[in-house]
Amino acid sequence: MSSPQTTRSDLSAVAEVIREHDRFLLAVHENPDGDALGSLLAAKLALDALGKESLMFLPGHAPLPAEYKFMPLDEVRRELPDDVDERVLFALDCANESRLGSGREAIDRAPLVLNVDHHHDNSRFGNVNVVVADASSTGEIVRDLLNELGVRLTPELAEAIYIALVTDTGRFQYANTTPKALRLAAELVEAGADVHRVFQSIYESVQLAKLKLLARALERAQVYEGGGIVVSYLLKTDFAEVGAAEPYSEGIIDFLRAVEGADMAALIREPPAPGRPARRISLRSSSDEVDVSAIARASGDGGGHRQAAGFSSTKEIPEIVEFIREQYAEARAAQRA
Repeated sequence: MSSPQTTRSDLSAVAEVIREHDRFLLAVHENPDGDALGSLLAAKLALDALGKESLMFLPGHAPLPAEYKFMPLDEVRRELPDDVDERVLFALDCANESRLGSGREAIDRAPLVLNVDHHHDNSRFGNVNVVVADASSTGEIVRDLLNELGVRLTPELAEAIYIALVTDTGRFQYANTTPKALRLAAELVEAGADVHRVFQSIYESVQLAKLKLLARALERAQVYEGGGIVVSYLLKTDFAEVGAAEPYSEGIIDFLRAVEGADMAALIREPPAPGRPARRISLRSSSDEVDVSAIARASGDGGGHRQAAGFSSTKEIPEIVEFIREQYAEARAAQRA
């Protein structure tokens, strides 16, 4: 891989690489959300339409979130292929190298790395980087790439991008719901995306175990800093006792963020998989006044968006809570200064 000094940042440069190469490895961050999975599938379908050969890779071994099982992702690999050295690595919705988890070595082995993302703190680890911080989702950038490549929207492509868009905008309720995002949604529906099927599959097919996990998180919720922060946690034993896999915790933090008067919410969870000592912490803010990505970066092992970020930590839960409180207090003090 070339040095960072030779990287480029241009959508047309990504399109040029795709035209000039025939074999790709598509990858997203571990513990993928709807934007990652929708972008992954859309990129795969686009490369298929161009006659390119590609493999989809998902790091880690945690099962896919049940709400996305309706997506045609049966061909997703959980191990790197032996011929990584012969494929262009196409990373999507991945803010930095560490988020690739078990696929991180592909960055060094692949002859070329494409990095397409919308996290403002992306580390620009690719040879060609397209980081559009004001894009609603990585799926939105993928749509722009399809235009650049001249790939026509099919119903399947449109639905994959719609999944990326609708989930990362919180069903078009978050601050990243821009006019462009809404126009794109209309375009995708016109192209054949099945809005009702997507809504029912993602938002109205909740497992009972997930509801039980939510109940435990809500029961433990505590407020700090005069109600400015809401924090809760999930233990490894919680997952085992209710019969929930790690992806079942996805979305729980949004219930914490909805508490009246809260500027910020945090959910600390112990991964149920053996051999994973680090706790995962999700952060959400209710406005631009608190940049949770800065708090995640201050941990030394995290990042994300201004209003949605996360990090990992081997510290005990009380220590993590204290760290979050200190960082929040500093952020509010800096804002008042």
